Amino acid sequence: MEDKDREHPQAHVDIYEKQPVPFGLVRFGVAPDHPEVKNVINTFTQTAHSGRCAFWGNVEVGRDVTVPELREAYHAVVLSYGAEDHRALEIPGEELPGVCSARAFVGWYNGLPENRELEPDLSCDTAVILGQGNVALDVARILLTPPEHLERTDITKAALGVLRQSRVKTVWLVGRRGPLQVAFTIKELREMIQLPGARPILDPADFLGLQDKIKEVPRPRKRLTELLLRTATEKPGPEEAARWASASRAWGLRFFRSPQQVLPSPDGRRAAGVRLAVTRLEGVGEATRAVPTGDMEDLPCGLVLSSVGYKSRPVDPSVPFDSKLGVIPNVEGRVMDVPGLYCSGWVKRGPTGVIATTMTDSFLTGQMLLQDLKAGLLPSGPRPGYAAIQALLSSRGVRPVSFSDWEKLDAEEVARGQGTGKPREKLVDPQEMLRLLGH
Repeated sequence: MEDKDREHPQAHVDIYEKQPVPFGLVRFGVAPDHPEVKNVINTFTQTAHSGRCAFWGNVEVGRDVTVPELREAYHAVVLSYGAEDHRALEIPGEELPGVCSARAFVGWYNGLPENRELEPDLSCDTAVILGQGNVALDVARILLTPPEHLERTDITKAALGVLRQSRVKTVWLVGRRGPLQVAFTIKELREMIQLPGARPILDPADFLGLQDKIKEVPRPRKRLTELLLRTATEKPGPEEAARWASASRAWGLRFFRSPQQVLPSPDGRRAAGVRLAVTRLEGVGEATRAVPTGDMEDLPCGLVLSSVGYKSRPVDPSVPFDSKLGVIPNVEGRVMDVPGLYCSGWVKRGPTGVIATTMTDSFLTGQMLLQDLKAGLLPSGPRPGYAAIQALLSSRGVRPVSFSDWEKLDAEEVARGQGTGKPREKLVDPQEMLRLLGH
């Protein structure tokens, strides 16, 4: 957005968003206890205040307006709608009550409208998270953080209420592969190790022979593995030892385990455990595969959260989509065989990487668009832009939410949070948002 603005002083950019509010993943994906990550909102806000940028929320592309209609109205269209589906485990028992996706759980505590009814049952003492990425750690951290440490964040009121009643004492994070293949980053791991009231459970046997293997791995992976190794095998310092001795909660990493089945309770009405196949590694480096050994192990729990990745959905029949890879087929962000259509982020590259990776990626797509413009590959002559789309939306009874509308909702959220010392109390009901705006 910013780059296009600077490099092309006549460019007008309209942003269409399915939710009635802006900021997408920064609002609905970033953990409430990571407010510093949300500072990017300030940059977004500056951009949205530019006379050449407009935000239109509450507009679902593919339903309220089609991609061909957008392509008619604009010189270029960029799709960056990410990966909003979770990957299914595809194992028996996945549909039992007590099983949910980490994506839905994150959406629930972050106030994503579609997940507001989730109400997870936290009356059990053990939760199992299938997956060992940053999202899995986020979920484990939120489950184990003392609620009084969360009450000054923008976590939703409903989620805080449920977490206060939580009886979850132990959280296991299960991965098919070993310590060298975990997908989380060192910052998130360090946070877990230092979590107040919780101690780590790592089995030193999982780390045998790792000291020699660490030497040849890239530096970030090396530092991460060294921290895991130290935590698993060295005696903690006096301060840490005291903290862990008094901890009432615990979290652990279970390696070399692949989920086969969610086990039902005796009455068959809910999840009571996970059956895991024991695995061993084949191959070297990042390409190692987990192969079942034939052994099985049952891990009892009352809550199963699957965090095994995300996938994008096709947005509109007119847009090519590779359902196997879950991406829009493209070359450097240019959508194959559809001139003037671009994509960026997870729907372009697949669901890997952190916010910074995706940001760099959007700059690259922006540069491709500018190159095509300079090369005369985009339609010439005027295009109606929002005026044409507004007419279509109005005829379909769709009421877009503008950025100044959002600022009214923002002020309302901040006011609701003030009484309790929170930065904001998020509105979670789109109908209520539209009512507050008089729509």
